[in-house]
Amino acid sequence: MDVVFISVSDEFHEPYAISALEAQKNVFIEKPITLSMQSAQRIIDAEKKSKGRVWVGYMRRHSRSFTDAFKRELESIPKILYARSRDFSGRKSKSIYPQRLYLSGSSYADRSLANGKFTSQSGTFPVKNTDFPPSAGEERNKRVDALLHEAFGSEPTPEQVKYARFLGSLGSHDLSLMRESLGFPEDVTAVTVNEPFYSAIFKCRNKSGDPFFVTYESGIDGVPEFDAHLAVYGENKRVTIFYDSPYIKTQKPVMVRVQEVNDAGEVQTREIISSFEDAFATEFQDMYDCLVNDKEIKTSAEDAINELKLYDLMYAKYAESSK
Repeated sequence: MDVVFISVSDEFHEPYAISALEAQKNVFIEKPITLSMQSAQRIIDAEKKSKGRVWVGYMRRHSRSFTDAFKRELESIPKILYARSRDFSGRKSKSIYPQRLYLSGSSYADRSLANGKFTSQSGTFPVKNTDFPPSAGEERNKRVDALLHEAFGSEPTPEQVKYARFLGSLGSHDLSLMRESLGFPEDVTAVTVNEPFYSAIFKCRNKSGDPFFVTYESGIDGVPEFDAHLAVYGENKRVTIFYDSPYIKTQKPVMVRVQEVNDAGEVQTREIISSFEDAFATEFQDMYDCLVNDKEIKTSAEDAINELKLYDLMYAKYAESSK
């Protein structure tokens, strides 16, 4: 056995990852790595003692249209002036979990509320089991409560629980992609929490050292449309990467759109598709290359802990604005 894949609920990532690392195995952990900084650090500490390495499943960052076209076109913008990260994944469906798990034990967006319209008609027709023993739910709640208590430093409110679960599910993809593209924000200037919609404004710096701001907007409504993209604006050039829903078989390839003013003063638009392979396939190809050829893992545990650092800044801004 070369790799242990951990695709269970977020609250079980830590114990299974540590067990695999203690057995000297490589570990693939679905995003997010876990739900608290302290928990992530325990995974990192276990990795340092192991022959195994940790890979965190941020597949959007391994799309060839992102690694090749988007980053190349982004580099050609002399001075970034603004950016926008959007992820509206619709459509709401009823949770299959009891209310207690809905609040603190389910993977809030990915597994219970979002994409129900897509998955129900995608041709895979997953079975939604209902025969979980009561003890399983009790253990989930216990683990979630402990992790979120660590994350918030006290007993979290129901609103904080929903916020944390949303960021750990839908938000983690967007914020991880934003970090690699634009760097870690130096400040969170504002957040809004209006469940099931969330937004934030981040302050970043461009290559010249000048500040620019990133608007983050995400949520789940009843309209079955998947609208996920990262757009970056320069003075004469805009670069946007679009992601289709990964929950249907007929998904469109990841596409980059470039809008710019050419030397003749004309507006021109280019659309680039670097590969028709889906991001999951290219992610596994990259993982194979890193583990077999001992290359650096960019979506490592050390990298993934930065999402949790950013969540903490967002939680703090939310607490400040709620006073």
